[in-house]
Amino acid sequence: MDASWSRKPDATRPRSLATAVYEWVDERLGLEEILALARKKTVPDHKHSFWYYWGGISLFFFFVQVFSGVLLLVYYRPGAEAYESVRQITYDVRFGWLIRSAHSWSANLMVLAVFVHMFSVYFMKAYRKPREFGWWSGMALLALTLLFGFSGYLLPMDDLAYFATKVGLEIPAALPIVGTLMTDIVRGGPEVTETTIQRFFALHVVILPLVYIPILAFHLWLVQKHGNALPPSEEAKPESERRSIPFFPDFFSLDLGMWLIALNVLSILASLYPWQLGPQADPLAPAPVGIHPEWYFMSQFQVLKVFGRWFPGAAGEALGISLFTLAIVIWAAIPLFDTRTAGGRRAQIATYFGYFALLGMIVFSIWGYFDLK
Repeated sequence: MDASWSRKPDATRPRSLATAVYEWVDERLGLEEILALARKKTVPDHKHSFWYYWGGISLFFFFVQVFSGVLLLVYYRPGAEAYESVRQITYDVRFGWLIRSAHSWSANLMVLAVFVHMFSVYFMKAYRKPREFGWWSGMALLALTLLFGFSGYLLPMDDLAYFATKVGLEIPAALPIVGTLMTDIVRGGPEVTETTIQRFFALHVVILPLVYIPILAFHLWLVQKHGNALPPSEEAKPESERRSIPFFPDFFSLDLGMWLIALNVLSILASLYPWQLGPQADPLAPAPVGIHPEWYFMSQFQVLKVFGRWFPGAAGEALGISLFTLAIVIWAAIPLFDTRTAGGRRAQIATYFGYFALLGMIVFSIWGYFDLK
C-alpha cells in the first residue's frame, strides 16, 4: 500500500495549513506510530471471512444505542411520569418517534449481532490459546447486553413492558435461597412499581455503561493484540497457501461497508415499522393474553415452562435453573476443554455441543411462540 499520503513533506516545500496541523498533532500524539501499526496489521482472507464483520456490526449498533439513548434522555422522566414522557417523545416531540424506534430496533439488532458473533467465534475455535480471555470478556459483554435489553424494556411502562418484565423477573426469582431476595432488591419490593422504573433506569444508563465500556475496551484490545483467528479448515493449510489483506485500508473499508448496510437495515425497520407504544400499564388489570419476555429470553422462558409441566411445583423451576447454570458453566469453560489447535475428539465434542446449544435456542424459541396461551 502506498503510504506517501502520511509521510512528512519535504522541508524545502511550503507547508499547507492542514500539513502544519497534522505535524503539530503528530508530534504530541504520535499519529505516525498509530498509522504504522494499522498498516502492519493484516486480516486473514478466506471463504469464512464474512463472520469477521459481526463483531464490528455489534459495535456499530452499540454506538447507535449510545447516541439515540442520549437524545431520549433529554425528554425521558423516570418514575411516575415515565409513560407520559415516552408518549410525548413518540407523539409530540418532532422526530421523537424515529429516535425511539431506532433505539429499540438497534437494541434488538445488537443482541442478534452479538449472538451471531459469539457462535461464529465458537465454531471458528477462536477461544483457543491465546484467546481465552477474549472469549470470557465476550461472554461478559453478552450478559451485559442482555441486561441492557431487559432493563430498558420496562422504561416505557406500557402494559406489554410491565407484564413482560414481571414474567422475566420470575426467572431469577426461581433461584434457590437468593432468588426471591435478589429479585425484590431489583424491583424495590415485591411488585413492579415506580421504584422499579427508577432502579432499572439507574441500571440502564449509569451502572451498566460503567461496567460495559471498560470490558469492551479490554475485549477490543485483545482482538488487536491477538488478531483474527483462523478457522480449523484454514489453519490446516500450509502457511504459503494462506491469504491475508491489510487491515487498513482494505478490511477497514469493508467493515465500514458492513456498517453502512447495517445502518440501512436499521433505517428501514425504524421508519417503516416504528416501535409501538401500548396503553399505560395498569397493575390491577389482568395480564394480556400470550404475554412473554423478549425473543432473546424466549428459549429460557420456554424451558422453564416445559420443566414446570413435567415436574410441577418448585422442582421444575429448580431443574430448569440448574440446566441453565450448567450450560453457561460449560460454555464458559470450553477454552479449558478444547485446547488443541488440531482437530481431535475434544474438538468434535465441543463442536457438537455448539450445534446442540444453537439448535436448542432456535427450537425452544420457536416452540415458545407457538406455545403462547
